[in-house]
Formats: sequence, structure tokens, C-alpha cells
Amino acid sequence: MRVSIEVNGAVHDLDVPARLLLADLLRDRLGLTGTKIGCAMGACGACTVLFDGAPVRSCLMLAAQARGRSVRTVEDLAPDGELHPLQRALQEHHGLQCGYCTPGMLMSLAPLFESGEPLDPQTVRETIAGNLCRCTGYETIVDAVVEASRR
Repeated sequence: MRVSIEVNGAVHDLDVPARLLLADLLRDRLGLTGTKIGCAMGACGACTVLFDGAPVRSCLMLAAQARGRSVRTVEDLAPDGELHPLQRALQEHHGLQCGYCTPGMLMSLAPLFESGEPLDPQTVRETIAGNLCRCTGYETIVDAVVEASRR
């Protein structure tokens, strides 16, 4: 089936199988490997992208569902190589270790962070509640995001 989809500001017209997942389209067809597939069941959050500005699990969506819509991946946070404030904060506060969950965390947090409102720890915890991390214990992630929102 023919799909036209805007990804990170660029429109792509593609022929895709009807059963192709959005995560697979992003990774395998468009080469945007920042989107990770952790559980393939929507439970871990590693595959989170922004779909028309809202966080969604790309392992649960078909590519065809994105026809005519806008998708933003973690690659769009630093298009020119300059780290996004969230990325810089995670780096400074050691809010990432293996990094596998980081893209999903960033994409879950980006809309909230980009709203410009100061963030408190509870709001950050609620926002990332659906994102699993086995390495950090979450506190460094929360500290990094709260600090970045204050800058």
C-alpha cells in the first residue's frame, strides 16, 4: 500500500506492506535507528515517537496508520548535532547508562519539556511512568529533566 508520511519534517512517499509496523518503517526503511524496539508489545516505551505531537508506541502502530500524519523521532531532537537541552541534561546528570531506553524517555518527555513550563519531580515521574529503565533507577533522569526545565 502507498503511504505518504512526514517524518522529522521530511515527507516520504513509500510502498509498504499492510502489516508493516511504524517502528520497522522508521528503523528499516528510513534508517532512523534511534527508535528502539525493546519488547514489541508496547510495555517498555523504548519505541516511543511523537505522532502528531503526542507520544505513541511505534511498535503497536501500523505504518499505514501514519498515512498523511506527522512523526517525530529522537533524531529530530538534535538535527544539526547540537544536543537538545534534555539530551545535554541527561548526559550531565548521568541519566543514561546503556542508553537503550533513552530515545523513548526523551520522546515521552519532549512535549512536556518543550511547553516551557517548569517541571517538578512528580510530573516527570508521571510522564515517564510507561518507560522502563533497567540501569538508572530513574532518579538521575528525573533530576536531569527538572534541572533542564529550570534553565
